Amino acid sequence: MNHPDTFTTIAFDVPAPYTEVRTVADSDIDRLGHTNNVVYLGWLESVAWAHSVHLGLDWDLYQRINACFVARRHTLDYLRPTFVGDELHVATWITDNPGRVTMDRAYQIVRAADGVTVLRGTTQWACVDLTTGRPRRMPPEFAEGFVAVSPT
Repeated sequence: MNHPDTFTTIAFDVPAPYTEVRTVADSDIDRLGHTNNVVYLGWLESVAWAHSVHLGLDWDLYQRINACFVARRHTLDYLRPTFVGDELHVATWITDNPGRVTMDRAYQIVRAADGVTVLRGTTQWACVDLTTGRPRRMPPEFAEGFVAVSPT
């Protein structure tokens, strides 16, 4: 049953991003009484990996094609604090993938109670050879599997 004071529509920056729901736990809180910034980064890495698996690009494939992604750069904008018990919708999508070495992924975290975006961010991911760790051109599986989404 929906309560009149419960916000039910989540407005993301793109249509139908990949999402996970998280609830802020006591262990996520820092000394200032809100969710620690490192916790957010962990959630973003987790949703990125889950999205990859959802697309059929799982660890078995990464090993078979001897390629993976490493984070090259994160940009995170913390827009509002969150607190114990807050239900958060963590969304991700690909914003740019020219099929060479790097691709860009965006994130948005929305608080369910009021529909407020509490974080927006991006990560530039670099494709590397799994054996050597050196940058390499994306295999076709990555170039074709990680499709960029246009904003609404």
